[in-house]
Amino acid sequence: MAERMKGKVAAITGAASGIGLECARLLAAEGAKVVMIDRAEDRLRALCAGIGPNALPLVVDLLDGPQVSGMLPRILDLAGGLDVFHANAGAYIGGPVAEGDPDAWDRMLNLNINAAFRSVHAVLPHLIAQKSGDILFTSSIAGVVPVVWEPIYTASKFAVQAFVHSTRRQVAPHGVRVGAVLPGPVVTALLDDWPKAKMEEALANGSLMQPIEVAEAVLFMLTRPKGVTIRDLVILPNSVDL
Repeated sequence: MAERMKGKVAAITGAASGIGLECARLLAAEGAKVVMIDRAEDRLRALCAGIGPNALPLVVDLLDGPQVSGMLPRILDLAGGLDVFHANAGAYIGGPVAEGDPDAWDRMLNLNINAAFRSVHAVLPHLIAQKSGDILFTSSIAGVVPVVWEPIYTASKFAVQAFVHSTRRQVAPHGVRVGAVLPGPVVTALLDDWPKAKMEEALANGSLMQPIEVAEAVLFMLTRPKGVTIRDLVILPNSVDL
């Protein structure tokens, strides 16, 4: 590894699995100190021990507003700074609206939208004050292409995209970059409620990506020259026709 992130501190939500975990592993391997944020304490600590001294666990329940709003001092105490904040945590619900569970929608929307926006609100003053830093969201191709089998999830990612585009313009004069990585279907726990036949078909025809492929896109975004912002980076399996 070229240690392209040496000297940087990154904090990643939803870091105990999937895209967040692969991003943590890759950024730590590239020299960054990585604060891995998740509510799964035992798993988080075990993963950090496996990654090495550059990985630091921070237990936060992202559905607890005061915990999210109080993250910044804990990140700074743990890692000594903050250069990159990756709002990665999210949930997925698909299926027909008429057959859906609005209570389940509320939880997903709170995590995908409210918790993500609140976490950025918590750390953004620090990045503005130091006149540098990156805010990155894990969004989705569903944030730009309405997906018929997942309307509530699609709506949450459209909200993320609107936040990214508008916030980026607010904070760019302060030296802070804001962008989103928008993957197509990825093999993560978010797809656990896919019908078994749909999952088997997707795996067989190569229409699912692996989390490491998203992590490599994130690293690309973070290592662009200071004057360049990758606002939206869409990555898709070749067999996905969107």
